[in-house]
Amino acid sequence: MNTRPEYPRPHFDRSERWLNLNGKWEFAREADRFAETIVVPFPWEHPDAGVVAHWLPTAWYRRQIERPDDWAGERTILHFGAVHHHATVFVNGEQAAEHVGGYLPFEVDITDLLDPSGRAELVVRVDAPVDKRFVPHGKQRSLPADDYDGCAFTPSSGIWQTVWLEPRPVEHISRLVLRPTDSLDGVEVTLTGPSPVRIEIPGVVVREYDEWPGTATLPIAQPRLWSPDDPHLYDVVVTAGQDTVRGYTGLRKVEWHGNNLAVNGVPTYVRGVLDQGFWPAGGHTAPSDEAFRRDLELAREAGFNLVRKHIKLEDPRWLYWADRLGMLVWAEPPSTGRFTAESVAAFEEVTAGMVERDGNHPSIVIWGGYNEEWGLDWDVPGDPAKQDAVRRAYRIIRDADPTRPVVDNSGWAHVETDLVDWHYYDENAGSWAAIVDRLVNTTDGTFPVRLGPDFVAQKTIAAPGFDPTGKPQLNGEYGGGSTSVERGWHLRWQTQELRRHPLNAGYIYTELYDIEHETVGIYTYERRGKDLGGVVPSDVHAETVLIVDLVPQAPGRDLVLNGADDPVVVPVRVSHHGRDPLLGTLHWALDGATSSVAVDAKPFEVTDPFDVAVPPTPGRLLLWATDAAGTVVARTAVDLAD
Repeated sequence: MNTRPEYPRPHFDRSERWLNLNGKWEFAREADRFAETIVVPFPWEHPDAGVVAHWLPTAWYRRQIERPDDWAGERTILHFGAVHHHATVFVNGEQAAEHVGGYLPFEVDITDLLDPSGRAELVVRVDAPVDKRFVPHGKQRSLPADDYDGCAFTPSSGIWQTVWLEPRPVEHISRLVLRPTDSLDGVEVTLTGPSPVRIEIPGVVVREYDEWPGTATLPIAQPRLWSPDDPHLYDVVVTAGQDTVRGYTGLRKVEWHGNNLAVNGVPTYVRGVLDQGFWPAGGHTAPSDEAFRRDLELAREAGFNLVRKHIKLEDPRWLYWADRLGMLVWAEPPSTGRFTAESVAAFEEVTAGMVERDGNHPSIVIWGGYNEEWGLDWDVPGDPAKQDAVRRAYRIIRDADPTRPVVDNSGWAHVETDLVDWHYYDENAGSWAAIVDRLVNTTDGTFPVRLGPDFVAQKTIAAPGFDPTGKPQLNGEYGGGSTSVERGWHLRWQTQELRRHPLNAGYIYTELYDIEHETVGIYTYERRGKDLGGVVPSDVHAETVLIVDLVPQAPGRDLVLNGADDPVVVPVRVSHHGRDPLLGTLHWALDGATSSVAVDAKPFEVTDPFDVAVPPTPGRLLLWATDAAGTVVARTAVDLAD
């Protein structure tokens, strides 16, 4: 119980009485040969599990369990947070459950399989296919390999989320959906369970129903809204018959006002980062609850206000911390690797399960479906069957939850979507700026994608029959450079180009931290900072940034002087995404000499350029802006070189 001891299901909480089954279990690589010990819930490929078993297609877990005496009058329920990929559960030698799918929870009533004293031997067989191409698996490596194997990582097989027991009455609450009312002055409660029903928001409101109508609204006087600046949550306690479940919700509305995301009507520029949900010693499984919180804090410290959890259904505890900390989330299901009827059905099942499991979390403001045609064999524009698959995924999500925008096929070839996003990687500063400008400001939605060292494909943001006109658009992935200094340089200059265009609603930087061979993170795999050549990520991703009107040449050589004798003029604009205008000052310094000019920057606009004139002296030109109180709100730099 000291291994991941926190209650695992914060939105359906029965933590007053439960038994954590994490910790040491017997482990067998062959049936009935339990010669090893594994630490649950860590995947068997990773060191935190205590065993390191690569490309093992089948394994067995075993342990003894005992029901607490005071549960004897109730049903005993065995829960699994997630098991990759096919779990068969035996209790005292009898098959109790079978579940296919590596990311969704499942449960089984084992009351009648316990011996008279409440004890049992629990055995779990797990089949984890080496060939994962036809099942949802995301970034877990497959053999044979996925087409995206170059950006895939060590698999996470077996039990990888918490296992636990809890008691409940025969007639019990089986579903609890909490949504803020459209007017943000109450909570809509949808409940499946017995009557009578009592619902309480402690200290706020209580309602009792002799016969439950299925859905009811609890009004909240003087509502306090949930937002990134004030992530206020309301606890909700539901008693139905003899069963009690606790949840929570936040009052917030997600909309798109013009070109921008709006949270509770407040325009919010998306400053997002990709997070793939891997840890050095645990793979898919975080070492602790604190690790979830720390990753979100690191994202915020780097200036981000949104995390795109990339093609993985993350442990609900991570979403709990996003709710508590006020971090916006773009959630999406794990991908498959090949287009077949079987793989599409499996993808649709996990997509529907994502919304059902995670829909109560106020932090989630965008739902994703497919990613870059992964699992669709790369040809959505040319194949109506694949277009239909994308459309179905969109509608599965949209029909289940019409309160959030949905991205149907992130990055490429949209079919039916609420947001048009595009993924573009380019390490040439000039072509990067030109293509971003074209994508944002023209109807030409084509762009090059390098799929191999010598293979560049032309992609498009719209499949045949889809008109992206009038849809909000944003960048869904970007980044460049192979060394840390190059990464920092591209981070500065590429992000400023995204900020240059008011029609662009935001961006997702790739990525928060390194993973195994993929060293493109703001942080290392161990979540340590990097030398980014003097670039400070929180400056790049600040609410207010400075845009320099030049095409930089190379790290350390942004502007080459070429023996100039006259002063160098560097045009600088201000991009401001605050609620109020910025009435402040633009400052600059080079070689000890400083100067400044007054700034009036309106929200969600880009100012005309300010001409910063400096002598033709090699060095780092420092640029910063202050508000009316003298607080620094933006920083950047330009390296002048001979």
